[in-house]
Amino acid sequence: MNLIDRIKGILMDPRSEWPKIAAEPATVQSLYTSWIMILAAIGPLALLLSMHSIQIAISQYVLALILTFVLALIVDALAPSFGGTKDFVASLKLTAYSYTIAWLAGIFALLGILGSVLSLVASIYAFYTFYLGAPVLNKASAEKAVPFTLVIVLCGIVLGVLAGLVFSGMMMTPRVTPGMGLLMRP
Repeated sequence: MNLIDRIKGILMDPRSEWPKIAAEPATVQSLYTSWIMILAAIGPLALLLSMHSIQIAISQYVLALILTFVLALIVDALAPSFGGTKDFVASLKLTAYSYTIAWLAGIFALLGILGSVLSLVASIYAFYTFYLGAPVLNKASAEKAVPFTLVIVLCGIVLGVLAGLVFSGMMMTPRVTPGMGLLMRP
């Protein structure tokens, strides 16, 4: 399936799109090169246009690629606890395709505060798409899909906070101040 049709399917009818996604053969590499690396670039490119900082854009992009992988590891590890099965590629599919709307909403970085509100709404929809996909891709039981989704959302929030700390640390540069020793500055 091509990129545009898949995006439309995830956004407009995720319930019927998940079985199609589950049936398609994939590898970690194919998911990264045909989906994750493309969509995860939208927000960093918008940041680059709005802030004119290549360092911030690259950092955000690399963090998005890493966080997607780490969250998929968490999804895979927790799936059996919610009646699901371990299958890393299925967990990566679930994570990557659930992130679709959030990645697309990265363009809203161009809108400032309003963009943040729109991105929040997109994130809530991403949680919903995850909830719909969990029973299909990870075989989580339908009655445990809500708690599974909530646990993964909490893990995602924790990962986001940790990534924010890493990101803010990356933006600081060391400087030596006479009489003060080594200091960090933004």
